[in-house]
Amino acid sequence: MNLLQQKMKRYTAPQEARAAGVYPYFRVIESDQDTVVKMNGKDVLMFGSNSYLGLTNHPKLKEAAKRAVDKYGSGCAGSRFLNGTLDLHIELEEKLAKFVGKEEAIVFSTGMQVNLGVMSAILGRKDYIVSDDSNHASIVDGTRLSFATTRKYRHNDMASLETVLQRIDKEREPDAIKLIVMDGVFSMEGDVARLPEIIALAKRYNANVMVDDAHGLGVMGELGKGTCNHFGVTDNVDLIMGTFSKSLATIGGFIATNHDTANFLKHHARSLIFSASIAPANAAAVIAALELIQHEPERLQKLWDNTHYAKRMLDDMGFDTGHSETPIIPIYVRDVNKTFLLTRQLQDLGVFVNPVITPAVAPEDTLIRFSLMATHSFEQIDEAIGKLATVARKLEILEGQEV
Repeated sequence: MNLLQQKMKRYTAPQEARAAGVYPYFRVIESDQDTVVKMNGKDVLMFGSNSYLGLTNHPKLKEAAKRAVDKYGSGCAGSRFLNGTLDLHIELEEKLAKFVGKEEAIVFSTGMQVNLGVMSAILGRKDYIVSDDSNHASIVDGTRLSFATTRKYRHNDMASLETVLQRIDKEREPDAIKLIVMDGVFSMEGDVARLPEIIALAKRYNANVMVDDAHGLGVMGELGKGTCNHFGVTDNVDLIMGTFSKSLATIGGFIATNHDTANFLKHHARSLIFSASIAPANAAAVIAALELIQHEPERLQKLWDNTHYAKRMLDDMGFDTGHSETPIIPIYVRDVNKTFLLTRQLQDLGVFVNPVITPAVAPEDTLIRFSLMATHSFEQIDEAIGKLATVARKLEILEGQEV
């Protein structure tokens, strides 16, 4: 057995979790991604989806995707840079730019590839990335690919951010770029970046701002235009990133910015140039989703009604939901084994939730990620939270007698 094989053989954590009956990953779903899904032939309430607006099985999106396949085929057989740009991609980019309030947008194959490509392209060796320490893994990996120096600040802590900016000013070259990057809505904690304060600091220290709005698009702001729109700071943010795999119900990602930056990225972002473009069906589905979002504002209102209803119920029961302000509601367990047990036992009772452990959160902050969709009913929320409380009391996560 060679050294690589020896290293692989030593990794046994998944096998141990399976043996204990609590392995929570790669669970197989046998139906569409709706409020109820099929697992092992049984109905399970879905409270672990990123489909915040509940559009993944909407007839208009499916019809748009089918029409695109009929016209363009199943794929583009190349990258955007070469033979893989369709008129459909251009239409989508124009609609995205208008929706989020920027001059231009560029569509990438995934949201992950947006962050990898943008941060590795626009910054050089003398530049700096200033990153919230709770940022998504795609931002973390983007910083690793960049030749820039990365400095982290404590999560949503403006005093920490200012200290980092001050220290950089003491060591940087006069023409070094400082890019502050953060999630608009943090994907595990469910809280929102303090964008007005971040922008004030960026102006004070001559820094630029990039917002990863994967979980804010379709959720925050007027008609779901995002976190920057929510705070009225779109013009002060240099780069807005978004994905299609959450509210927009398919797969892909984009960056929205000014014309000059878009021009540079089109010719330097390696994850754009060297990846095949998104399939026609995906592009068409996103266009349909954008139209639905703008023509059905009641869908967004229902999402927030569900969010407030569930959050109030969880808080009243005594769950620790942290600082969440969004449809992402963390339920802190602060114990890895109990987090896995809670996930497993809830699934046995017909409720799907996601466990979150290190490295996605600190070891002492393990949690269940309880996610709302616009298409959930109050009755479904009642049932899921009732079962959650039963299991949580049994596992001594929630105080009180078992119900």
